Amino acid sequence: MSPNKENYLKTIYELNYDFTKVTNKRISEIMNVSAPSVTEMLNSLSSEGYLTHSPYNKIVLTDKGNKVSEQLVRTHRLWEVFLNSCLKYPVDSVHNHADILEHLSDDDLVDHLDDFLGHPQRCPHGGIIPGNGQGETDADDKLLSMIDDDSIVQIVRLSDNYEFLQYFNSLGIAIDDIIKIDKHEKFDNSLIIEKIDGTKITIGAKAIDYIFVEPRPESAFDKK
Repeated sequence: MSPNKENYLKTIYELNYDFTKVTNKRISEIMNVSAPSVTEMLNSLSSEGYLTHSPYNKIVLTDKGNKVSEQLVRTHRLWEVFLNSCLKYPVDSVHNHADILEHLSDDDLVDHLDDFLGHPQRCPHGGIIPGNGQGETDADDKLLSMIDDDSIVQIVRLSDNYEFLQYFNSLGIAIDDIIKIDKHEKFDNSLIIEKIDGTKITIGAKAIDYIFVEPRPESAFDKK
């Protein structure tokens, strides 16, 4: 299978945990490719038995596609851990390098890499590493855009998109930060959040669909 096809399968697998419906448009945005290119590739993957693609834009991986995709995601995220923890690559830079390495790795190499790293449960972006998550999946996380005002949450995962990660790094927040949802702006759908130190930050409407959180108790936001 070509690296390009593998990238599509991996993207669809990850989107299945991020959104209720995987669409051509979302795949196009994440992969930065044209809509016609997405349609052409989906038709090809469907004909090879990796997914089903209905005229109503419902995209679902088959068992065959899910098995291949899960191994790709596992390999990709393990390489991200290696690049970040062992070679000290910045979190926003590991994705593209891991993208190359994943296509060059067989199962034996991946198993040795996993052993070397000590069986990490999450990648540097917070994504669960398939096979290492002790029953957890990315589906346990909630989109920041879906959280009500005044809620206390912890940032646990980020979508693996280079442009978004560059933007996220400029905000002054990080994975594991505990934040309070201050207000959803009705005018532009942006979100104002508050950090424990009292700093308020506005996050763009598009970006809040790339950030995943878990609820935390009020006591976790103690400013003392």
